[in-house]
Amino acid sequence: MSSRHSGATRKSLRPRRKRARPARPTNHKGWTMSANDPRGEDATGAADKAALEAGRLFFAKQWTFLLSVPDMSALPDFKGIEIAFAGRSNVGKSSLINALTGVNNLARASNTPGRTQFLNYFVPASEGKAEEAGGSSAAPAPIAIVDMPGYGYAKAPKLLVEQWTDLVMRYLRGRPNLRRVYVLIDSRHGLKANDCEVLDMLDRAAVSYQIVLTKIDKVKAAALRTVTEEVAASLKKRPAAFPQIVVTSSDKGDGIAELRGVIATLLR
Repeated sequence: MSSRHSGATRKSLRPRRKRARPARPTNHKGWTMSANDPRGEDATGAADKAALEAGRLFFAKQWTFLLSVPDMSALPDFKGIEIAFAGRSNVGKSSLINALTGVNNLARASNTPGRTQFLNYFVPASEGKAEEAGGSSAAPAPIAIVDMPGYGYAKAPKLLVEQWTDLVMRYLRGRPNLRRVYVLIDSRHGLKANDCEVLDMLDRAAVSYQIVLTKIDKVKAAALRTVTEEVAASLKKRPAAFPQIVVTSSDKGDGIAELRGVIATLLR
């Protein structure tokens, strides 16, 4: 055997090195991570396809603004379930609601923290009319989305901030048809002290909640992985937390289909 052939044979007998697992793509397509499985999974492969389709169909409806609630006495006699979006000021609640419903400016988005000062209700359009009419002409709305005032920093008088913070806390503790709270966390900053205070209160009140990371298009893949793992580790200690974290970008649309699917499962 020639030296050339023998060299080729020796190379072919060498064990091949395993390729490292490729890094998550930098475009941050929607994916979820479980607090019980910190490795995470691609949402497109792990999510229930039926739930994704149900979410697509449900949010294909036309959505409309129903009413604003300045205090607890003004809460509507709503017959369906409610899901609330909570988070620090300027975390992206309004932008996320607009992305979910596909209606630009349904929830008023602003670069000024603390612009939302009331509980704002949004429902599917035809069902919203039925609610206002007492439900006589059509089926009552099965679900309402509630956009809540942001907690934390806000460009508003201190007394006003205290009033709407009190409204948020009282609503979260005492609304019987509140099915789940989506607590939005800015992926650039992770959990802050006031986020943890809200999670503590929800745990004590036994109100189911789920973490949604926002603005993932603003961070690199490695930083997103780190903050998601840190949040997942924190959720293991929290009894009312839903274990899966949904990561989203309202601007890019990442994770929106997955979140729609998660919400649709609440209607089953």
